Amino acid sequence: MDVLYFKFSLNLQEYSNIAFMWSTEIQAFGNYLKIERGLSAHSNSGYVHDVSKFAQFLTDQKLDAMLPIEVQENHILDFFKVMHDLGIEASSQARSLSGLRSFFQFLSLENPDFRDPTVHIKSPQKGRHLPDTLSFDEIELILDSNDMSNPQGIRNRAMLEFLYGAGLRVSELVSLKLTDIYADLGLIKVRGKGDKERLVPAGRDAFRYLNLYLEEVRNHMDCKKEAQNIVFLNRRGAALSRVMVFIICKELAAKAGITKTISPHTFRHSFATHLIDGGADLRAVQEMLGHESILTTEIYTHLDRAYLSQMVHDYHPLNRRAT
Repeated sequence: MDVLYFKFSLNLQEYSNIAFMWSTEIQAFGNYLKIERGLSAHSNSGYVHDVSKFAQFLTDQKLDAMLPIEVQENHILDFFKVMHDLGIEASSQARSLSGLRSFFQFLSLENPDFRDPTVHIKSPQKGRHLPDTLSFDEIELILDSNDMSNPQGIRNRAMLEFLYGAGLRVSELVSLKLTDIYADLGLIKVRGKGDKERLVPAGRDAFRYLNLYLEEVRNHMDCKKEAQNIVFLNRRGAALSRVMVFIICKELAAKAGITKTISPHTFRHSFATHLIDGGADLRAVQEMLGHESILTTEIYTHLDRAYLSQMVHDYHPLNRRAT
């Protein structure tokens, strides 16, 4: 039956039932992502939001009489055409497609005859973003700019050592637990994206400054009940926020006279780049960073190639002659 004809034949109660079905399916999808897929709350929320945006798009297009299992490929393509016309970046479009693809795959689990409308849709080309990195000398400048004469400075040094020495995400750093530290083995247990756990090695300096922080600072603090097992605390004895770690990194970089755009993630990028530049195995770096796909890790090899290409452009005699 033609969808538009079907729409105009519905009564208000049927409209309500369809809206309820979309809402029910989206809620069930969120539960599936959390329980079956083990996605983090942030990823879960993003996927659910993407599907909700698509449902709103159908309403805006006067297609709100369409059930989730009636969606066709052309409806998805129309949705992304609107996103493109609005100037939405390819990376955001690709993420939305990933969310919709997961949603329709979820519907296929309960509807064997349902054909996923996203199967033949290609993801928008995102391009490769080469992240800013710090040289080892710049890392040392930042470390030296940190004032170790006060408790916060001792804590900050330990944090920086683990950001750079273990390549931690800032979310992994602030959630690090005392029971996740295996100093005798030189390892820490990290909970990454999707609550996936991995063991990460850290250098002797990282554990040396961590031990200094624990003995000289943290053991003398009045910790909040919910932060008893958290490693890095603020002055009030609560877990540090990601924003506070960001501010600390920015302030220390400015104090060191570094004008690059710096964030906690810059230390992670630098960790990976320096390892690969030094000849580390790509698979080993992937494991340490907790990347699900090695393609994500390969961006650091592209970073190195981009640097080499720039050197050829700037210094090869043929290029210099052309200018």
